[in-house]
Amino acid sequence: MNLLTDIRQPAVAGSFYPGDGSALDSAIQGYLNDCAVTATGKQPSALIVPHAGYIYSAPIAASAYVQLIPFAEQITRVVLLGPSHHVPLIGIASSSLKAFHTPLGTIPLDRETIEQLNHLPFVQTNDEAHRQEHSLEVQLPFLQKILPEFTLVPLVIGQTDDQQVSDLIESLRQDQHTLVLISSDLSHYLDYDSAKACDLSTCRAIEELQPQNIHYEQACGRSAVAGMLLSAKKHHLHVQTLDLRNSGDTAGTKDRVVGYGAWAFFS
Repeated sequence: MNLLTDIRQPAVAGSFYPGDGSALDSAIQGYLNDCAVTATGKQPSALIVPHAGYIYSAPIAASAYVQLIPFAEQITRVVLLGPSHHVPLIGIASSSLKAFHTPLGTIPLDRETIEQLNHLPFVQTNDEAHRQEHSLEVQLPFLQKILPEFTLVPLVIGQTDDQQVSDLIESLRQDQHTLVLISSDLSHYLDYDSAKACDLSTCRAIEELQPQNIHYEQACGRSAVAGMLLSAKKHHLHVQTLDLRNSGDTAGTKDRVVGYGAWAFFS
């Protein structure tokens, strides 16, 4: 395996999260230990988590990841969807690589599943869309910390139809071994009170499985969230809100904040 061509190297280690493996491991353990939300006792089939720098959003993300701990041995595949921040993208970008690397080690990609998804007309191989994308990368150390062994299906979402994302999720074999993970932040750069009101509206739409009530300014990963909600509605999944805060609650000022939420989907 050629490390330069077959493995994606981390782009935001040392900025969004600690670049040293030991420090990163300790930081994630600390977020999990400090998590105020206790496990529900039910295995989630999907999660929505935020993707900012850890000092801002990791406390909220931890409330979702802690749900996986009792089922860590069962989950062997993670389908990870997050928005494109750096590359103009029509449709959904898969990866041609064999693995993704973080300071905690290397995660093999599920090439068989990826090749199956590549047959969908709105999925394309686009490694450039993955190269600098933090919305997927920041989730990987949490997964590595909790899951002893798993393969990854990383997908960057560009301009696409909600139904296409839902169709992609539906095309996957879903069982207790597969986790669908949606990466999305919420409102951006509103004042604290306005952000709380906006994010509460988004939260209600997620709880009620109503993607039509979520507008693009309410969630940077709106398309992935909306596709997940369509799939959840089809399968009569129950949604539980785990945390809903913003950067003004964690590590930022309250004049311009970014919203974060965490949700779990159960059958």
